[in-house]
Amino acid sequence: MTSSDRIAWVRLSSVYLPLATPISDAKVLTGRQRPMTEIAFLFAEIGAESGHQGFGFGYSKRAGGPGQYAHAREIAPELLGEDPSDIARLWEKLVWAGASVGRSGLATQAIAALDVALWDLKAKRAGLPLAKLLGAHRDSVRCYNTSGGFLHTPIEQVLENASASLERGIGGIKLKVGHPDSRVDLARVRAVREHLGDGVPLMVDANQQWDRPAAQRMGRALEEFGLVWIEEPLDAYDSTGHAALAASLDTPIATGEMLTSVAEHAELIRAGAADVIQPDAPRIGGITPFLRLAALAEHNRLQLAPHFAMEIHLHLAAAYGLEPWVEHFEWLEPLFDERLEIRDGRMIVPGRPGIGCTPSEQAAKWTADQCEFGTRKD
Repeated sequence: MTSSDRIAWVRLSSVYLPLATPISDAKVLTGRQRPMTEIAFLFAEIGAESGHQGFGFGYSKRAGGPGQYAHAREIAPELLGEDPSDIARLWEKLVWAGASVGRSGLATQAIAALDVALWDLKAKRAGLPLAKLLGAHRDSVRCYNTSGGFLHTPIEQVLENASASLERGIGGIKLKVGHPDSRVDLARVRAVREHLGDGVPLMVDANQQWDRPAAQRMGRALEEFGLVWIEEPLDAYDSTGHAALAASLDTPIATGEMLTSVAEHAELIRAGAADVIQPDAPRIGGITPFLRLAALAEHNRLQLAPHFAMEIHLHLAAAYGLEPWVEHFEWLEPLFDERLEIRDGRMIVPGRPGIGCTPSEQAAKWTADQCEFGTRKD
């Protein structure tokens, strides 16, 4: 039986979220990047003839926002008149509409916002939170905070931030490492571990800073702190190096956030390069490819800890078979009217239909450009 509903209109918005403080990690300290001062978002709203609407978003840090918006603007009209339930087929249609620029990176990241909006629309039509539509394993997910532990933050402030996160109900703390002087890293990790005690989950993230010998030495030095994982110790595409670390260290290795396709993640898995896989749905093209990757990761019994965008990833983590983690960043909160509930170390899946996010009036004020295709019903 075919659905009688059809996509009537699509609206895209280019939104720039300013950050209160310039953000620096290891890539900044070593001169690879400049401090981050804003995040570019691509918002997508999709309206069906039935009157239902879906909302989705993707993002880019530093560069790429205008390119994502431009590509999405070219391919979005392909959705008009289509059955919004046929999400997998529509994802393929959008990929082939822009096939000459590839099936990864910016080309598929531009699809992500549209794909998330289609899933949001489908869940709203069903009257279900997205996690429930996908088939949830749990109603809450372990969460850890990242935003309080960046390298630009003095260690005294890091300790205060960690305490505040725990008081808010967040379950774990992640600390950025990769300082040019490894002694600084070790001193900061030791200070945080002593401050938290042994019972609080602690992770570190090197943001691809080390070469293979440095990663091996630091991995051994960090063993004493009982870390949940060491994240991105090497270049994101060095699957051989990550696999060697995963095999030689007791501390789990986590990576994957910088990869931009399912195929790239599949190579990590094939090589045994990750104990914890960290896909980012907006970076790999949306929820549709994320679900393909999640099935592969679960088959290989990998831990899952999606990167950033907790508003989307909370639902996807709740639908993963093995107990996952989700990353807490409060940066995106001004973009939406709703707030996620955190309690007893876990982030609660909202009961609202869809992903549960509505763009705020502030987001409208940060909108740099907007376009719309199709016709809205009166």
